[in-house]
Amino acid sequence: QVQLVESGGGLVQAGGSLRLSCAASGRTFSRYAMGWFRQAPGKEREFVATISWSGGSTYYADSVKGRFAISRDNAKNTGYLQMNSLKPEDTAVYYCAVRSTIFVATSAHEYSAWGQGTQVTVSS
Repeated sequence: QVQLVESGGGLVQAGGSLRLSCAASGRTFSRYAMGWFRQAPGKEREFVATISWSGGSTYYADSVKGRFAISRDNAKNTGYLQMNSLKPEDTAVYYCAVRSTIFVATSAHEYSAWGQGTQVTVSS
């Protein structure tokens, strides 16, 4: 089983940027596709972005397309989510997750391991 730890969250003004990191340990990170999800208060967890094992395939939610970029460094067992042009509606707890396959997926139930989450707050 792989363990995941997110970092990089915080408070930022609208229009600002943050870079989230997801450090993996326990199993070979490069064998897993990775995703980022978020959950705002009172709302269901929603898909943000996903990346294949090699980084060659990525997919984004429409709400973040063009503003967020997902990437990974398998040599460092770390995934990233670069968030630019942040909006107040991006405020949420952000989670990284991996699934036991090299292919991307957008549904939370297809991911088998999750981090504890990191809070992102965007002020207007």
